[in-house]
Amino acid sequence: MQLRVAGIIKESVVDGPGLRLVVFAQGCPRRCPGCHNPHTWDPAGGTLVEVEEVLAMVRKNPLLKGITLSGGEPFAQAGALAYLARQVRALGRDVITYTGYTWEELLELARRDGAVKELLELSDYIVDGPYIQEKRDPELPFRGSSNQRIIDVPASLACGRVVIASWGG
Repeated sequence: MQLRVAGIIKESVVDGPGLRLVVFAQGCPRRCPGCHNPHTWDPAGGTLVEVEEVLAMVRKNPLLKGITLSGGEPFAQAGALAYLARQVRALGRDVITYTGYTWEELLELARRDGAVKELLELSDYIVDGPYIQEKRDPELPFRGSSNQRIIDVPASLACGRVVIASWGG
């Protein structure tokens, strides 16, 4: 199974808590003005990588707390990224997914698209919502604008409402 990626950072401490491998998905239909990664918008750009290559990078680094899926829009490649997320969780690591969709939009998409539902459910945390330049706040941990939320996915799904992660500020 292949992913189209804009890039992979093998070690990051700015894309979620702990040491993380970051996969920047290629392709984004959201195209938020002021986006930090506009080079990721073209769905035909980037390069193809095998999911197994990414998993090998994760297995090779025992210090990783988990992976972060960013973009581009990870939910535009939900099937392949859900497969990656499932394998990463089987290794005992966590998954953080950044998305330009709001939690409420994702729940609606998940009703129609099984891959979106699976990636949503396999994410431990979702950083949701589009980047809004007017709400930019460089003091916020792990996100760019104040409308974005760091959501505890299992807790939110269990209680039927958004639960902000304890480390989400």
